[in-house]
Amino acid sequence: MLTVLFIGGNGIISSACSRLAVERGFDLTLLNRGRDTSRPPIDGVETVIGDSTDAQGMRDALGTRTFDVVVNFRAFSPEQVKADVDLFRDRTGQYIFISSASAYQKPVTRFPIVESTPLRNPFWQYSRDKIACERVLMQAFDEHDFPVTIVRPSHTYDRTLVPLDGGWTVIERMRQGKPTLVHGDGTSLWTLTNHRDVARGLVGLLGLTRSIGDAIHITGDEILTWDMIANELAAAAGTTAHLVHAASTEVAQAFPEWADGIIGDKAHSLIFDNSKIKSLVPDFVASVPFSLGAREIVGWYDEDPSRRVVDRELDARIDAFVARVSERV
Repeated sequence: MLTVLFIGGNGIISSACSRLAVERGFDLTLLNRGRDTSRPPIDGVETVIGDSTDAQGMRDALGTRTFDVVVNFRAFSPEQVKADVDLFRDRTGQYIFISSASAYQKPVTRFPIVESTPLRNPFWQYSRDKIACERVLMQAFDEHDFPVTIVRPSHTYDRTLVPLDGGWTVIERMRQGKPTLVHGDGTSLWTLTNHRDVARGLVGLLGLTRSIGDAIHITGDEILTWDMIANELAAAAGTTAHLVHAASTEVAQAFPEWADGIIGDKAHSLIFDNSKIKSLVPDFVASVPFSLGAREIVGWYDEDPSRRVVDRELDARIDAFVARVSERV
């Protein structure tokens, strides 16, 4: 039985991976801060309390323990992964770093995106930090045989995440018959991935030595437009989306909290070639269509009224922005 450490374990991606790893018989330990989350606890795991941003704290929490596989879902800076290289060198047979498909070159110059597509995102610091992390780890692999595998998911969601900027506020606007704001003309192509599908690919890589020294993205195969995403969510909410479009740059300027994600990722069409993960993990298949995922999202929020929180200030800002855009039509 492989011993596995997940740094994280209760997040969107990691919760599904944790459940599947337990189902498949891995001896799983989670290292996290032990805070309550919106997801139920995971049975069959050991939990160690520690902070992934505190290198000495992690050393103290783990002591002299070793693991066959370590997966870090919570590393976002090169300093963090440098500390991981120091901590886990000679203490694991495989270190899996969860990067991001947003690291791929923007604008995209060739489709489909493959793992050798250049890594360059001048628009989003989050993506540049992930790229820097990858470079540190690959240098450690080249110079010290550090056993790294890099995984790049793309816009992974679970039932707690509305994959539109504005979150649940947007769904409530749909139910009230208010306009739904979509960046661009709504026709750019996008890939959403259900967390259960990512888990199937990632858990298949645990202990797979053929993946060491390599990078693999794990994404869905369903190609959607942003209009289609909004319409699926509206249908799941039992209503119709009244779509209003505006240039991505204009939306980003009006809603700066969304700007990096829009300009650095969502404004660009993304189509992925998943041949590599399918060759490494033959049972990998992205089996959850977004039509099902949308119903799960709306159903989860509708189960508990306390989850259906509307940001009234954001709601008013969207109304004002849509009114300005509509005046030009």
